Amino acid sequence: MSIDGVGPSHGPAAGWDDPERELTSSVALFEGDDGTLELPQRRVLVALLKQRFITARSHPTEWRTLTTNPRPVRSRLNDLFLDLHLDPVREVAYKRQVVPEGGGRFPTLLHDTAWTREETILMVYLRTRSRSEEVAGTARTYVDRQDMLEHVAGVRPAHATDHAGDGRRAVKAIESLNRAGLLIGASTADRFEVSPAIDVVLPLERLQELLRWITAQQHSAAGAPAPTDNDPDLGSSAGTASGFSGEETQ
Repeated sequence: MSIDGVGPSHGPAAGWDDPERELTSSVALFEGDDGTLELPQRRVLVALLKQRFITARSHPTEWRTLTTNPRPVRSRLNDLFLDLHLDPVREVAYKRQVVPEGGGRFPTLLHDTAWTREETILMVYLRTRSRSEEVAGTARTYVDRQDMLEHVAGVRPAHATDHAGDGRRAVKAIESLNRAGLLIGASTADRFEVSPAIDVVLPLERLQELLRWITAQQHSAAGAPAPTDNDPDLGSSAGTASGFSGEETQ
């Protein structure tokens, strides 16, 4: 999913392809500045480090800068043992922890904050809705708050009896996905747009795995064990998703 040189149809600005540009440009922004990135590129780097992902819609200026020439930002992320992933179709960019070829793990700036059960169920619901709309040829997917709450309630495990608590956790899950940028709209809205990033967060194979887990939980007296991943960038809870396990910069 990592794609170099993806940019607008008019192509990169003159001079971007010069391999010596970074070494010869004067981009000092403050006294003692030894950085080699220009201001727009530094803004991209900061956005990628602060956010789980950025999109052309959420960060239009940063997206244009990044896709015009991703190499300098990718290089800085690599210095931090992170890799840049670009999806030009869905217009989503995100960072991911890299893994040594010989095994083990590099030092990391990231820590995993696992998704809750309700958040996981909602992400699967959003991904399924997004996929259905995409197959139908609809460019954007919208979901209603009430539909999401009813969906979470509908997949409540057989052993769950705290309906009020489950309802509160479902409301918090909507708030969490809204803060994460997967649900676009005001936090108090009754209707949200589903971010195209959901398709990157939950690829088809992961979606199918989580669907099986949710089904097993519904019919289990004690709750089925959550699926896990071996990828060090992924958490070990049900909320693990490709490249995103509620990851945040430390």
